[in-house]
Amino acid sequence: MPIGEFGGAPPLAAEGSPVLTTPMYWMYEMAHASLNPARAVTDATKLLFQNPLNPWTRTEVGKSVAAACELFERTTRRYGKPEWGLNDTEVNGIRVPVEVRSVWEKPFCNLLYFDRKFARPLRSPQPRVLIVAPMSGHYATLLRGTVEALLPAHEVYITDWADARMVPLSEGRFDLDDYIDYVIEMLQVLGGNTHVMAVCQPSVPVVAAVSIMEARRDPFVPTSMTLMGGPIDTRRNPTAVNNLAQERGIDWFRNHVITKVPFPHPGMMRDVYPGFLQLNGFISMNFDRHMDAHKQLFAHLVKGDGDLVDKHREFYDEYLAVMDLSAEYYLQTVDTVFVKHSLPKGEMTHRGTLVDPSKVTRVALMTVEGENDDISGLGQTEATHALCSSIPDHRRVHYVQKGVGHYGVFNGSRFKSEIVPRIHDFMVSAANPASLQALAAE
Repeated sequence: MPIGEFGGAPPLAAEGSPVLTTPMYWMYEMAHASLNPARAVTDATKLLFQNPLNPWTRTEVGKSVAAACELFERTTRRYGKPEWGLNDTEVNGIRVPVEVRSVWEKPFCNLLYFDRKFARPLRSPQPRVLIVAPMSGHYATLLRGTVEALLPAHEVYITDWADARMVPLSEGRFDLDDYIDYVIEMLQVLGGNTHVMAVCQPSVPVVAAVSIMEARRDPFVPTSMTLMGGPIDTRRNPTAVNNLAQERGIDWFRNHVITKVPFPHPGMMRDVYPGFLQLNGFISMNFDRHMDAHKQLFAHLVKGDGDLVDKHREFYDEYLAVMDLSAEYYLQTVDTVFVKHSLPKGEMTHRGTLVDPSKVTRVALMTVEGENDDISGLGQTEATHALCSSIPDHRRVHYVQKGVGHYGVFNGSRFKSEIVPRIHDFMVSAANPASLQALAAE
């Protein structure tokens, strides 16, 4: 998920500007178009061998043909943006409908609000949380489990970042400075008394945004800041992802993975880091595991094991849905976070002004890491505490979740049972120094 998963980006012979790498995107589009006739034949064949009137349907051969057709369809499909699918939640033992609506919009992001439709108001307000989702290839729906776990006891907002290929050139550029501006503006729109949570890559821009707001004495600074598996200082326990970025340098990425959006997308001729390259990186990091998963899907389809088939479909419908990133944002983030380590070195700037985390005094800080995280190594997120040196000790908490990797920091059973309760306690106690002091001592 993080922006650091570059390993699968194929090297090109051409060196130079995105103009020279543009054919890569055009060839990708043409490859998809060329598969349409084969996909049509495959769909017809699948329907034929799933038809109950066909005597072959219940045979091993017929089931195998239908299963092979589904695998072909799924591996050649272009996956669109997934739906949230969070229609209700349980609050205090009562099922409550949920309406997802946009409350703030910019060309590159919408702020979504998960509005719980209570029959009667709650006796006391619940913590209001702004989740800053990663802009690193996947859609914000990757955090569906995060939102679902928080909804019963929190008022939840989330950043819904736009696919850069869908944003016309007339809307202008989008870089890391713009990202930080967006976070600041969203916190101001929410009007204070808000807790901000950054999952993975957004940890750096969120720390920068809060530092800038504190330096300006902004009245809408968040009550607390929770950072989860974020690459604050990638010099600590560097992972293979971190080392790769350091070794190749920013020029390699500029010359090899930046391309222009082709016709007929609305963002035609915009420079982007295409989602299909990021997906290539995702897949190549665990290629054997993905191959085994699809072999198992074939076997489950033949056996008719619907539950396991549904789980596979649900996971890969999300995992294979990717978006393009603005080239300016991507390159500036790689350079600032993974190559130059600007924030921990005290050299990061926002529109010419130095970002100084030591200015943060009013915001409580919690950092969460996974014991087995192979993307953001242990200590990389914890480094925030040294940077935010002016936060009193009793208003800071660090927690390491045993037995989970990167994904488990913000999703899964241990996230729901062990991490979410701690985050909730931290947020509820953020305005109560005595309570936070007891929590920090645990």
